[in-house]
Amino acid sequence: MPYSCNVVQVVIYSPARTATQQGSGKVGRWKINFLSTQKWENPLMGWTSTGDPYAHVGDSALYFDNEESAKEFAERHGWEYVVCVNTIFG
Repeated sequence: MPYSCNVVQVVIYSPARTATQQGSGKVGRWKINFLSTQKWENPLMGWTSTGDPYAHVGDSALYFDNEESAKEFAERHGWEYVVCVNTIFG
């Protein structure tokens, strides 16, 4: 298994209000999304393999009240993260 597949990479961001959203329910909350990792062809069977336990989770996300809480959570779990501010993502 390639080493690059052992590193969990996440994006921390604050989702923008959708066009149909009128309330302030999810505005100001921070979210962690998992980035998909590389996949490789298994030389024995020819199947596509991945070492990422989050690969089949789908659009999983963790919500936090502020950016610092999200960063602390990612650091505590040893995840590499990127913070996107004022960016449309997800």
